[in-house]
Amino acid sequence: MELKLLDSQGQAAGNVDAPDTVFARDFNEALVHQVVVAYQANARSGNRKQKDREEVKHSTKKPWRQKGTGRARSGMTSSPLWRGGGRIFPNSPDENFSHKVNRKMYRAGMCSILSQLAREDRIAVVEDFKVDAPKTRLFAQKIKGMGLDSVLLITDAVDDNLYLASRNLINAAVVDVARADPVSLVHFDKILITKAAVEKVKEIFA
Repeated sequence: MELKLLDSQGQAAGNVDAPDTVFARDFNEALVHQVVVAYQANARSGNRKQKDREEVKHSTKKPWRQKGTGRARSGMTSSPLWRGGGRIFPNSPDENFSHKVNRKMYRAGMCSILSQLAREDRIAVVEDFKVDAPKTRLFAQKIKGMGLDSVLLITDAVDDNLYLASRNLINAAVVDVARADPVSLVHFDKILITKAAVEKVKEIFA
């Protein structure tokens, strides 16, 4: 498999050999869906809290007498049937939303995404990508000069200048290979990966 090599102006400058085991797999939609959903679910903090009938503020006085009124019997206003009453099965802060995806499935899902990106010409290689100072303006000018609007940059190691220059941009992100996630790969229109990062991708996912 060959990936397009881009120069600093975003023009094609040749091709780079990439491992077929990572960038030339068949697209497995069901597996990709499972990996993406699991990643998003594992990011949930589970901090929702609802009150049951013991925790809501209420009076313990019986609203009306048991018999003779023609209405349904009622004991407390904390009943879940009443407005302002407690929930029957309330959400608790320790609720666990995590999904288990084993390592082999996760790697196969990531390779499936990378392969589809390569087929759609949404992934390209750059020799290197650096900015001289931690300035958002410099990073924005660089990606604009390459003709990119929405980009994820994957490097072998993120330096401070790149991280600080890109963190305020909603249409760009910089991560190292170990922290590349399926949601970001799907979200951004273009993926740039450095030559050194291609070798690390091969080590991790091949």
